Parts: sequence; structure tokens; C-alpha cells
Amino acid sequence: MSVATNIATFEAKLAGTAARLVVVTKTHPIERLREAYAAGARIFGENRVQEMAAKQPELPADVEWHQIGQLQTNKVKYLASFVHTVESIDSRRLLLELDKQAAKYGRVINGLLQFHIAQEDTKTGLTLTEAEALLQSAEYQMLRHVRLTGVMGIATHSPDEALVRGEFRQLRQIFEHLKAKYFADKEDFREISMGMSADYEWALAEGSTLIRVGSAIFGSRG
Repeated sequence: MSVATNIATFEAKLAGTAARLVVVTKTHPIERLREAYAAGARIFGENRVQEMAAKQPELPADVEWHQIGQLQTNKVKYLASFVHTVESIDSRRLLLELDKQAAKYGRVINGLLQFHIAQEDTKTGLTLTEAEALLQSAEYQMLRHVRLTGVMGIATHSPDEALVRGEFRQLRQIFEHLKAKYFADKEDFREISMGMSADYEWALAEGSTLIRVGSAIFGSRG
């Protein structure tokens, strides 16, 4: 099926939910991104900073760019002028660097705290204890150019629905705890980014607001 057909299918599935579609465009050429844009996609997710920075000028200005892969602090300067949301904030150091670089452009970057919810050591992310220490720090209170808008997590790669949904449920509980304790008066803190091509339906059932889909839209990469 075409990119347009696949996007229309996902948008139909998301109708009536709180979720939005993040089209994962990593390794796909700019022509494919233009197809997705023409089909109505406006949120594009990239893993590699250099790839995002190369594609960004080639697409219309209303694209909302999300960094969804692990982000090294020395790469922040390459996306600070345009990135909308960094979904993979997993350290105080990264948060501070985002604030520093965004300040140079007089803009505010949205960020999601990434949590380690999978039973796989290869996945990265914060623990709840680490996240609370960050949110309680004086350094965090001083930030003016990063706005935390929610949480992100990647579940175990498994066909076990009970396992995966349990991990998504854990992330939603983390979100609800942080919302109540630190962001009760912040309407912007509302995102739960979870679910990809293989498990997005389970994520939607557990309250995802952002699903990150690549292969189910573009097909598998060669």
C-alpha cells in the first residue's frame, strides 16, 4: 500500500483517541517524507541528529520535528534552532544543554523524560527516583528554554501482550504521579509517548498520546 493509504489508515485508528501520529522517518529519503507530508503527516521523528538537520530545510516550516533517539549533549547544537520536541531526555546534563542551546535562539524546546520500562538492558532511560531528583534540583528550577511536556518509554520487544501492556501501564502511572506532584498546574504536561509499529494498539489501550510509527507506514527498510 502507498504511504498516503497507510497514513490514512493510522489516522482513522487514532480518531476518537487522545493520540497523535509521529511518523518515524529515519533512513528514508526526502521524497518519501514529502509523500507523508502530502498525506497530512506533520510530526516527523528522527533518531539521528545529522539526518534530521539535513532533512529539515527540505520540508515546509510547519513540520514538527521530534528527536526520538538517544541524544548526545555535543549534538544538541545542531538541532536547537528548529527541533520541536526531544522525546529522549534521560539526564540532567542533557536537559541543561538543551536549555543552553535553545537560549541562543531565543526559543523554547519541548522535552519528554524517557523512562526505562523494558526488561532489556539495551534500552535506556531514567528511573522514577532519578527523575524526581532532577525535578527537585535547583538547576531544573532555573531552566527557561526547555519545557517538559510528558514522558516517553520503549517497551520490551515481545509478543507477550500482558508483559508489554504492563510496561505501558507502568509508564502511564509514572506520568500520573509526576503530573500530580510536579505539574498539576501545567496544562502542557500531557504527553505519554509509547507504542511503535508492532505494539501501538496495546499502547493506545493504555493511554498513549503519541505513537511512533515507521515501518508500518513506509515498509521495512532495505
